[in-house]
Amino acid sequence: MPTKRALISVYDKTGIVEFATALQNEFDYEILSTGGTEKMLREAGLTVKAVEDYTGFPEMLDGRVKTLHPMIHGGLLGLRENEKHMEQLVQYQIGLIDMVVVNLYPFQQTVASGAPFEDIIEMIDIGGPSMLRSAAKNHQSVAILSSISWYEPILAELRGSGGKISPETRKEMAAEVFWQTAQYDAAITKYLSEGNRQLFPVEKIEDLRYGENPHQKATAWRDPNAEQAGTISGSTQLHGKEMSFLNYYDTDAALAMVREYDDPAAVFVKHANPCGIAQHESLLEAFKRGFACDPRSAFGVIIAFNRPVTPEIANEIEAQRMFVEVIIAPSFEQTALKQLQQKKNLRLLEIGEIAKLTEADFDIKKISGGYLTQDIDTQLITEADLQFVTEKKPSSSQIQDLLFAWKVVKHVKSNAIVLAKDEATVGIGAGQMSRVDSTEIAVRKAGERAKGSVLASDAFFPFPDSIEEAAKHGIAAIIQPGGSIKDDEVIVKANELGIPMVFTGKRAFKH
Repeated sequence: MPTKRALISVYDKTGIVEFATALQNEFDYEILSTGGTEKMLREAGLTVKAVEDYTGFPEMLDGRVKTLHPMIHGGLLGLRENEKHMEQLVQYQIGLIDMVVVNLYPFQQTVASGAPFEDIIEMIDIGGPSMLRSAAKNHQSVAILSSISWYEPILAELRGSGGKISPETRKEMAAEVFWQTAQYDAAITKYLSEGNRQLFPVEKIEDLRYGENPHQKATAWRDPNAEQAGTISGSTQLHGKEMSFLNYYDTDAALAMVREYDDPAAVFVKHANPCGIAQHESLLEAFKRGFACDPRSAFGVIIAFNRPVTPEIANEIEAQRMFVEVIIAPSFEQTALKQLQQKKNLRLLEIGEIAKLTEADFDIKKISGGYLTQDIDTQLITEADLQFVTEKKPSSSQIQDLLFAWKVVKHVKSNAIVLAKDEATVGIGAGQMSRVDSTEIAVRKAGERAKGSVLASDAFFPFPDSIEEAAKHGIAAIIQPGGSIKDDEVIVKANELGIPMVFTGKRAFKH
């Protein structure tokens, strides 16, 4: 028997000829292969033994059975140090297999393509996962390359170690195999159960210093099936201390808010609530207006931008002597980056083009003994969606501010009230058990700026008291979902006080 034997059977054949050529020419591996892989390697001039010739058993059932044979799995699972195993392998003339190079049928991609059921079922790989798992179980002796990303590192290790692969590398490979097959099985389970059984695979980004409090352990994870570009987990930290649990949580909230706006926008977040948001044709002006909403709360703040950070922004942060925990933006102009890097602990995250949410995105919340999932709130309210329910109608500029305020209020913890003027928040009331309390907080924070501003409420008004409170402070127009059994009373009160009010017909709770 040859000293080394590799079994190569890949669906994605990118780079496989180069890798197999190096194995055979540089390290004297005998190569076993199947189907299209075998044909490609032969055409490249390599010496390849067909698995069916090796096992003495032909491929059958349209290729469903190719490698499910003791000659294959015995060669993968046999323990080299176990005398009985080795005797049995010799007895049945089963050779050892030292390396497996396998990647799986693209089941998830086939489902996403909208292919018919029959085609999807044929993309459930059986032989591939079986070989990978057998090899991974015996990783003390078998190297398992389950993705193209391993080709170059393994060749480099072989070249640098006289043809050997370290136990540490083989263990890492084995862990990746079980991780990949778990994801694969999770996708199949979700499809066949029509979503009634799901697993949520994650991979570690990093261990964090602590959680919400110092006595709580915490870890950051990423979803390997999610597109990472334009996300928090896919961002690049350019400067500052390591991210904390609350940094991640609050920064993600800030990103969700700034994602709402097409014009240049700045978002200021504390404890996952905005303490100021503004949009303007000038990013600097948006920054100034957003900060002016609640400067007292903007201490230890997270700031998100949807445009590159300029030196003018960096200068304004310095001028205001702001304490900022994190800035996240598509990019940072070099001068601005150098200036902000003077603040030792300030975390700077570059995200690239901000990812748009899709209908496939969902939110997960842990409950004792289980989980809750829901679609991400991607609702977009336009002027055409508004129901004008009062005698007095809002002006065009008020409608613009009402729609701006509605984009803000959907990101404020319920009960939520937002006051805005000229596409900038001037007062925010969040998280109160009574809606009128949130209204009182918002107008108190706004002060004189409340006069002439518009008010957004994330849910209906159960009583007219919030309308009366708004009128006391000169609120110019109101946007709310409607749907209360006392809508008529609320509308009568708005008419009585001369405040135009519109309904969206959609609630915007956030807990």
